[in-house]
Amino acid sequence: MQKLLTRSVAATIALTFAGEAAATEWNVSLWGKRRAFTEHVEKLAELVSAKTNGQFTMNISYGGLSKNRENLDGISIGAFEMAQFCAGYHRDKNRVITVLELPFLGVSNLEEEVAVSAAVYAHPAATEEMAQWNAKLLMTSPMPQYNIVGTGEPRDALAEFEGMRVRATGGIGAAFESVGAVPTSVTATEAYQAMESGVVDTVAFAQHAHLSFGTINQADWWTANLNPGTVNCPVVVNIDAYEALSDEHRTALDSSVPEAIDHYLANYAELLQRWDSVLEEKGVQKVEIPEAELAQFRETAATPIRDAWIADMEAQGLPGQELYDLVVKTLEDTKGGS
Repeated sequence: MQKLLTRSVAATIALTFAGEAAATEWNVSLWGKRRAFTEHVEKLAELVSAKTNGQFTMNISYGGLSKNRENLDGISIGAFEMAQFCAGYHRDKNRVITVLELPFLGVSNLEEEVAVSAAVYAHPAATEEMAQWNAKLLMTSPMPQYNIVGTGEPRDALAEFEGMRVRATGGIGAAFESVGAVPTSVTATEAYQAMESGVVDTVAFAQHAHLSFGTINQADWWTANLNPGTVNCPVVVNIDAYEALSDEHRTALDSSVPEAIDHYLANYAELLQRWDSVLEEKGVQKVEIPEAELAQFRETAATPIRDAWIADMEAQGLPGQELYDLVVKTLEDTKGGS
């Protein structure tokens, strides 16, 4: 009888340890606070936990694990298993995906942004470059075209951009620079203070960020139709952690990505629908840039910046022209199928 009890206890202990070994807990590094920009990560964690009966969980941290400019470095050393970052924070580390930040690509909605991002993320050049940081591109964080908020008199002509200090990164920053503005790449979390202290006159963000980081509260006006481009902010996972997942947990993660993106798109659509009421509530003037000014902006910025980007990538041994053509073709196919 004693032997039977001993075997029973041993079996119970073994099963307990086996169950513990099967559980997976990931740390996820984001920044700021929960907002439209992070809703797909929140949804992903919810879906993965549900599909695995709580055996695969994600601890989402908003700034507690790393600074936003250091998230890719944290992934590379395995400090955490998942993170979000923006290409413009360290363009030298993620050169391939900066093709998605070129100005005036012609992306008109979030669904198109998802499509072009997915195409570039799947390109071998993107996979190989991210692998250097032990990172796997999991999903994008699609954002609408950026527009600027500012103080004082509205700037609704290109001549008024001369000398304008604007918080803008990547291709958007290059576009503003091409018409005489002075871009600075302070992080999203630093933008409000930069605007409040007068370090910048204007801030370029998507709508959710103007709300989340408070720049809309400093603003007298907002450009409704400047639309110079957007930034690309992927969610990545540590390759070692991803490959260590059980088949069940990896399937739960991979299968949840489309659902998480769909949730993000639906949530962001609600924000866009109420944007005009937000402007009215905060007393922010909605500024429409004349089409002639927009055409001049596109002519000045789009082609020269694109050609310079392609030449720079090719000089570094990356398929710049091929990546740009991939974006154009994917965009054409997406618009044609919609």
